[in-house]
Formats: sequence, C-alpha cells, structure tokens
Amino acid sequence: GGECVAAMAEGEALVSVDYEVSGKVQGVFFRKYTQGEAKRLGLVGWVQNTSHGTVQGQIQGPTARVRELQEWLRKIGSPQSRISRAEFSNEKKIEALEHKDFQILK
Repeated sequence: GGECVAAMAEGEALVSVDYEVSGKVQGVFFRKYTQGEAKRLGLVGWVQNTSHGTVQGQIQGPTARVRELQEWLRKIGSPQSRISRAEFSNEKKIEALEHKDFQILK
C-alpha cells in the first residue's frame, strides 16, 4: 500500500498558483466571497480587482484544497457573478506558505 501514502502526500504538498477570473466578477462581492471560501478551506493568498474588469490573485496551500478553490473559481464564484473564464498560471510547489492569511488587496 505504498501508493496511498504517496497520494496523500501529494494532496498535502504545498502549492502556489496564480489565477485570473473573467466575466461579470466586479461589483458582485466576488473578492469577499473568494476570501471567505479560501479561509474556509484554510488557504492563504490574495485577491484583487484589475483595471480591465477581471479579478486576479494567488492561492497557496495543500494541493487538494487549492484544487477545490480552483474549481470554485471556475464554476461558482459569488451569487451574482457570471464567470466566463478562470485561468491558472505559475503553479509551483513551495516549501512554506508565503502569506499569513488570505487578503483582499485594493
């Protein structure tokens, strides 16, 4: 049963990933909901509105939890939002979290 251990370790390994979400994502409390969801999952990072109408940020935490938030950013978002696209980039394994909590940046 060595595979189980590996799979679990993989899910627990810390990763960092950048994201950008397009659609109707500004003025719909998207950042507040993203922060709430990230905190619920125990993730750290940040979220902010961009000047071109998207929301972007970074997520860090255990791989399995990061995947959950990626799925949430892709499909759910805040109640009033309409997500047309969620892009993820710069994914990398990290040794330690680089943020203390999940912040909304202005």
